[in-house]
Amino acid sequence: MKKLVKINTVKNNPNNPRIIKNDKFKKLVQSIKEFPQMLELRPIIVDEDNVILGGNMRHKASIEAGLKEVWIDVAKDLNEEQKKEFIIKDNVNFGDWEWDMLANEWSSTELADWGLGVWQNSDEKWNEDIEIPDIEEITDFTESVNFLIRCENLEQLEILKLKLNTQATKLSYEDFLKRLK
Repeated sequence: MKKLVKINTVKNNPNNPRIIKNDKFKKLVQSIKEFPQMLELRPIIVDEDNVILGGNMRHKASIEAGLKEVWIDVAKDLNEEQKKEFIIKDNVNFGDWEWDMLANEWSSTELADWGLGVWQNSDEKWNEDIEIPDIEEITDFTESVNFLIRCENLEQLEILKLKLNTQATKLSYEDFLKRLK
């Protein structure tokens, strides 16, 4: 059941493996200040003891934004294993962005302000807030594109090609090129 509670009655989960730092945290705080109604639409999920299962960073940002109350929804009757599973699954991003739709329907500046790493049309630079993986960490299309954008020479491009053709990735270089088109 969703309800509004005093923010200090909600307890951070000491076993939360997600963090948010620096500019991304500042953007989350700003987002909450500008659109606090979103917290009612997407409440913080807690267990029966008011320990956060989903929304630790929103809770932290809400405190920073000066909120005195937050919306919560209590997840009842979950065992410890289910609580641990929820903590992870709540933060997993299974989907991909439809970049063409984003480019055609939304302002890239607005999307960047909302926390999405996007191409900045105004100065033709990639949003610096996006984390660029080391070549050893590339495992999917988005990470590959992020690395490709930062390639400074043909040698780095060849490294990307070799990496994509190893079994460590789920994407071949040829599939990568097809998806870029």
